[in-house]
Amino acid sequence: MSVKAPSHPDLAQPPGGAARVIRELDHARKSGVHREIVIPPCPERLVELRAALDGAEPDLAAVSRIASRDVAMAGTLVRNANCARFAAGQPVATVGQAMNRLGLETTSALMTGFLARHALPVRHPRLQGFWDRATLRSTALALVARRLPGLSVDLAYSFGLFCDVGMPVLAQCLRGYGGTLVEAAARIDRPLVATENANHRTDHCVVGAMVARAWGFAPPVACAIRLHHDFAALGAADIEPEVHTLVAAGLVAEHLMRQSFEGPADADWKAHGAACLEWLRLYAEDVEDLHNELSAVAAAA
Repeated sequence: MSVKAPSHPDLAQPPGGAARVIRELDHARKSGVHREIVIPPCPERLVELRAALDGAEPDLAAVSRIASRDVAMAGTLVRNANCARFAAGQPVATVGQAMNRLGLETTSALMTGFLARHALPVRHPRLQGFWDRATLRSTALALVARRLPGLSVDLAYSFGLFCDVGMPVLAQCLRGYGGTLVEAAARIDRPLVATENANHRTDHCVVGAMVARAWGFAPPVACAIRLHHDFAALGAADIEPEVHTLVAAGLVAEHLMRQSFEGPADADWKAHGAACLEWLRLYAEDVEDLHNELSAVAAAA
């Protein structure tokens, strides 16, 4: 049994690290190659969903109305409520029944994922299965967050869903980005982010953080997306501990997602997995437990 306390109150943390990253993103958005990048607008229904959830008391009736206005989204909720993970008793047939069975947290996550998938369709052959991987990663991150006192499950899920969203945006906007992905997969001398910057003078971390910023996600989410391959910054005193925890938890979730898809081991995990687990105060048995949990969730779904 492990003891976990990721907040690290012993570190002197000046405020404003995420705010600084946001300012840098806003400045970069107006210059260089970033002026050529078209960031899709945040779906109106996602804005409405956030407004319904952000009050002191979530407006469940408003959430139900938002879901019911789209037959496919309503069907997604009902289908998930009737899957093996949640099924109990008679099958549900309405959005309200599905919400009662799923709970607000899962309902919100499913709706956010549905809206993101439809607002940012991914058609590039090098990014096949992008949203399936993102969904499983975000599910894994939510599982990790539940083991970490003080880390919001909602923030973790959003970070997991959007951390690589810069890739399809770059594929749509920059000529030759598909070739960059091919090159990066073949190289062993430098990571994807370095190849992206060498070829395009930007990378999916920066662009993904710009999407999160444009879509109104909380600053820690945008900051974590910006830093999610910068493990040398883990624990730096000028960034809030919550951001470091998201980044570290994200690498654990990426590892779990790749295990579930039986993909190759992640180079970041090999190089930085131990440091991330130390930051989170998780152990090898925790990772094994999380893998089993994620496998059970995926099988039930």
